[in-house]
Amino acid sequence: TEVWRETEVSYSISSLQKPPFLKKLTVCNKICYGIGGAPYQITGCALGFFLQLYLLDIAQLDPSLASIILFVGRAWDAVTDPTVGFLVSRSPWTRFGRMMPWIMLSTPLAVLSYFLIWYVPPFENGKVFWYLFFYCTFQALQTCFHVPYSALTMFISSDQKERDSATAYRMTVEVLGTLIGTAVQGQIVGMFNAPCIHGPGDMMSEMNVSLSLNQTDHTISLQHTRVAYMIASAVISSIYILCAIVLFFGVKEQKEAGRLQSEPLSFFQGIKLVMGYGPYAKLVMVFLFTSLAFMLLEGNFALFCSYTLGFRNDFQNVLLVIMLSATLTIPFWQWFLTRFGKKTAVYVGTLSVVPFLILVVCIKSNLVVTYVVSFFAGVAVAAAFLLPWSMLPDVVDDFQVRNPESAGHEALFYSFYVFFTKFASGVSLGVSTLSLDFAGYISRGCSQPSNVDLTLKILVSAGPIVFIMIGLGILYSYPIDEVRRTKNRKRLQELRDNEADSETDSAELANII
Repeated sequence: TEVWRETEVSYSISSLQKPPFLKKLTVCNKICYGIGGAPYQITGCALGFFLQLYLLDIAQLDPSLASIILFVGRAWDAVTDPTVGFLVSRSPWTRFGRMMPWIMLSTPLAVLSYFLIWYVPPFENGKVFWYLFFYCTFQALQTCFHVPYSALTMFISSDQKERDSATAYRMTVEVLGTLIGTAVQGQIVGMFNAPCIHGPGDMMSEMNVSLSLNQTDHTISLQHTRVAYMIASAVISSIYILCAIVLFFGVKEQKEAGRLQSEPLSFFQGIKLVMGYGPYAKLVMVFLFTSLAFMLLEGNFALFCSYTLGFRNDFQNVLLVIMLSATLTIPFWQWFLTRFGKKTAVYVGTLSVVPFLILVVCIKSNLVVTYVVSFFAGVAVAAAFLLPWSMLPDVVDDFQVRNPESAGHEALFYSFYVFFTKFASGVSLGVSTLSLDFAGYISRGCSQPSNVDLTLKILVSAGPIVFIMIGLGILYSYPIDEVRRTKNRKRLQELRDNEADSETDSAELANII
């Protein structure tokens, strides 16, 4: 009887001690995890495509002041990423996990600050400081959401295939989020598009007769457009809150999925740790340049469609086609990287956009052709969304294999990647807005000077192509291929099996004693 009891207890302990991170993620878990990534993309897409246009034509700020807001806001956002990553890595474990408290506590204030970005204050002198304050505040609070969420990839499962599968769900939902952001912001605002203002060359005698009436119409229509922006921001804010709730209740953060945490590092030790690791530094540089390319395209495409192509009333539909195409092709890229490898997928996916960037500036203004080009450009956008986040866990695994004594730094790796991505965004937005100012951009003008058209063509075509080529050149020396990934997966599984056996033996020994 005693032998049977000891055997039963030993079996029970072994069953109970089976690490939960070895269990497969359910489809529901993956969907809920993916939904958590939607707020970042929805708000990021709305800000990326429309904030520059909003500051110039709706808030009616000088282009130089708008460039200050865009650059300082994104630079501040970039600085907060490693800071938050450092704080998250030192956060204690709670009953909700280590990442979830950051995500949930930042959501309400982030939503409020996002809404106030799209509100035009009833004063002129402090308008710049209003937008700068709430833009920086939102970016910091969203960082408190996104950095822990990004690092959560390492805490939902320890299996590479499960994480890659969850990442594919996440990227599908995130691209769908960009589609939602584009649709909500673009379609609501597009219904109340403020009329353009004719320049001196466009004025005719009959316009002089009805000048006061036209100015009244412009004021009324501009007020309608401002209200439309606020309605769109309220809808997006509601979606933000809903997604955070789904993530909280649908995903279980697993303490055992991350390796045991080593001694806490100082901030500068953390910087040295992650940036001193060669494969990570190369991967970050690759996506720094490719992100810069796509950020330039994103930030200026609305202006390019409105003024260079002349589709002022259709640009929101063109953006919608890009995001719809990207959403539909995410599964294709997931299959492609599984079949041909991740490095090959980066080369093929990123280079596929180059012919269409050239075509869109070479063809004469034609709406049908623009829609076709936009659809195929969306295919490359899907690759740009999926591949960085699919490759980052490989670097973290590679680091853990080669530094088994240094663990628990996942948030640092993710936060510095986000830092460089946002730095690229800040540089692209600041430089592009200043370039438009130097070229002589006219706020709400029905037409723009030829220098503005040339500048927009450079910003959406020549500039992105150059940065793509630089990024892919660096990718050539990136060392983690499919063979190395397989070896890392096997080695990590051995380490985790040994840890699980050690924990089980310790529990059995404690029970016998």
